[in-house]
Amino acid sequence: MKLKFVLLFMVAALVLSCGNDKTATKDETKIEAQQDFDYNVEQFADIKILRYQIPGWDKLSLKEQKLVYYLTQAGLSGRDIMWDQNYRHNLKIRNALENVYKNYNGDKTTEAWNAFETYLKRVWFSNGIHHHYSNDKLKPEFSSDYLKQLLAETNTTLEGEPFDVIFNDKDAKKVNQAKGVDNVALSAVNFYGPNVTNADVINFYKQKKSPNPEKPLSFGLNSQLVKENGELKERVYKSGGLYGEAIDEIVKWLELAKGVAENKAQGDALGLLIEYYKTGDLQTWDDYNVAWTAATEGNIDYINSFIEVYNDPLGYRGSYETIVQINDFDMSQKMKVLSDNAQWFEDNSTLMDAHKKKNVVGVTYKVVNVAGEAGDASPSTPIGVNLPNANWIRAEVGSKSVSLGNIINAYNNAGSTGRLKEFVHDEEEYELEKQYGQLADKLHTALHEVIGHASGQLNPGVGETKETLKNYASTLEEGRADLVGLYYLYNPKLQELGLVDDWKKVGMAAYDGYIRNGLMTQLIRLNLGDDVEEAHMRNRQWVSAWVFEKGKKDNVIEKVTKDGKTYFNINDYDKLHELFGELLRETQRIKSEGDYAAVEALVETYGVKVDQDVHAEVLERNKQFTSAPYSGFVNPVLVAKTENGEITKISIEQPKTFEEQMLNYSENYNYLPEVN
Repeated sequence: MKLKFVLLFMVAALVLSCGNDKTATKDETKIEAQQDFDYNVEQFADIKILRYQIPGWDKLSLKEQKLVYYLTQAGLSGRDIMWDQNYRHNLKIRNALENVYKNYNGDKTTEAWNAFETYLKRVWFSNGIHHHYSNDKLKPEFSSDYLKQLLAETNTTLEGEPFDVIFNDKDAKKVNQAKGVDNVALSAVNFYGPNVTNADVINFYKQKKSPNPEKPLSFGLNSQLVKENGELKERVYKSGGLYGEAIDEIVKWLELAKGVAENKAQGDALGLLIEYYKTGDLQTWDDYNVAWTAATEGNIDYINSFIEVYNDPLGYRGSYETIVQINDFDMSQKMKVLSDNAQWFEDNSTLMDAHKKKNVVGVTYKVVNVAGEAGDASPSTPIGVNLPNANWIRAEVGSKSVSLGNIINAYNNAGSTGRLKEFVHDEEEYELEKQYGQLADKLHTALHEVIGHASGQLNPGVGETKETLKNYASTLEEGRADLVGLYYLYNPKLQELGLVDDWKKVGMAAYDGYIRNGLMTQLIRLNLGDDVEEAHMRNRQWVSAWVFEKGKKDNVIEKVTKDGKTYFNINDYDKLHELFGELLRETQRIKSEGDYAAVEALVETYGVKVDQDVHAEVLERNKQFTSAPYSGFVNPVLVAKTENGEITKISIEQPKTFEEQMLNYSENYNYLPEVN
């Protein structure tokens, strides 16, 4: 699961087994410092494009650099898979828009052309025509007649439904998580064929039986479910199957990577991943995850394949993503103390005894520096990841947790937004954030990933959460992991372990930021009148709203009006700590027992509807700030120099513009010319 960083009001929301919030959120009210390196590329619409460095690159051997290079090439080779998974017409639309962009020789000073250019950049950023976070279809600010003119003048073909859907109301939501509707039928994501319904999916997978019920296979993870002559069938992602052309290219680079693996365990894991791509066999996928989890030695690691299920309204199908990582040894050693003490955190949590793991195994935590990302991890990236997602592997073998150090550093140094003073209640809250906010965020990410996702266990006989909690599984898991982090952020154990100098002030800063974000500042991402639908936004709201309501009788969190503006001020941090513990206990109970009625009531009561007066006020107060609410990245370019067919040197170049990188990717990693 991942913790996605959306440059907003809080670097502190975290990640589901961890997949994508792709999960932590960046709080735009954070204090940031500018460095010599220029992290900023450009800004358009609601997006800011940043760049990141790769610390320690020159310290790697040439063999290690080759491994990184091959893994990044493998990742980029599958880039178009994510585009097609997001929506069936995305590739046709992208190809047409890019052809116009490259070949139009008309007037480029008009408002219409500027609107076209902005729309294309938004499509690039979202890997398709639906917003990367809200899931709403992007609305062009140019007319259909203008696009027809551009197509004609550049000899570009885009007609029928792929053209019409840009401007009409069809396929309005990539992922529809609304209550009481057919989520599959109303989601535009390309995981299901026409006429496939919620009931079809649920009934289809009820018939699937794992050879070992104690180790359930991840049915549906790597396939598209369609109806052919009224019969449901899976189209499996594999060599010779769906997305086979791109997968063959991925395999080519993975085989080169296997040839320069740092050790046998790493090489064996890569071999199993290659076999999985060739066969699409889910048992091989589990075998790979076991081997990958155990392969903890070496300087290089990676995430690659169909992993996070946030884009599936029912949580079965994995989105393609890759992240290539270089270990940050200094920071990893400093934070290793969390994984070393995982059992203490489990034993001392507020969970019912029956829901605690008696033996937390194999939790490894590292701070890493990203060397390249693709698919669902790019351009919008997580800041933390905890994998694998299968509960039984976590329980028996363990998991790997990483924080993406250079990504977090880029966010923190991309320039101050100035929002903090607008939304803090008083000078004390402001000073706490300035002094302790970044440390609190880093620790919340670590606790969310290392302790949160590794914590707890299912009751005997209870199925996987995607089966029991259905469309609420992702937001429940993310909220549960957030609550683990929140509970322990306000605990003297962190000071005892040498992670903080003043545990109480760090915890207070963390609580201030979380409540401020969950009840107010994250609302700048929504249009007035919208419900909250994205899983991580929902979890931040239901956690914050629940403790706000439950603490009203003791005035734990006070809704304050000052000079006509609303603030949420924490009056009793000790009591808030207790409330976070109570909610943690309940969320684990819901997960352990598979209590669908309870999770539905929790999320729908506290996590979906928005206080419209507060929302309108937040939007109005935010108008004074020009910084975009979302951020993402261009990737550094690894350039290989060869002599006699052998790589002799690999250097790093930074792309100058966003469009330069996007056009380069489309030209050089276009392995799915026809997928439908």
